[in-house]
Amino acid sequence: MPSIILLNKPFRVLSQFTDRDSQPPRTTLANFLSAPDYRVAGRLDYDSEGLVILTRDGKLQQRIANPKFKLWKTYWVQVEGTPDPEALRALAGGVVLKDGVTRPAKARAISPPRLWPREPPVRYRAKIPDGWLELSIQEGRNRQVRRMTAAVGLPTLRLVRVSVGNWHIRDLPPGGHRKETLGGVT
Repeated sequence: MPSIILLNKPFRVLSQFTDRDSQPPRTTLANFLSAPDYRVAGRLDYDSEGLVILTRDGKLQQRIANPKFKLWKTYWVQVEGTPDPEALRALAGGVVLKDGVTRPAKARAISPPRLWPREPPVRYRAKIPDGWLELSIQEGRNRQVRRMTAAVGLPTLRLVRVSVGNWHIRDLPPGGHRKETLGGVT
């Protein structure tokens, strides 16, 4: 049975094993694990945190990453402002972005989740409230969640992917990883 690696990608880490494009090179997945022949199944932005799945199986990589398979990806998103019912309805119904309308999503306001501290911390502004929402999407456009929240007037401050399909980050600390066998694709 094929195995996968679940990794909690820290903030400001590339979702790849090398960085040939910057000087000095940025931190990559290679700083946290050695996984010859494993490839990332769906990237996570440099300034986002959370679950990254690695696999050796090309078909599984496509099944996880390709939006045509409609695998749900869930994010906890700290936003500037308070997620009100109107913004949540807009996110759930699909948001108009420059590259087209997003698929309908699942969106709900949540209490601040118990997360590890982020370094550097999210900026605090005494006169501007912030809030949290849980957003689940079945796509993976470039910076999609950030663009969706901005489109409804809630700029993203912190973005943490907590699950992909049935795989969940659970108690993995930033930079931590664990191997699992195939079973998380729905």
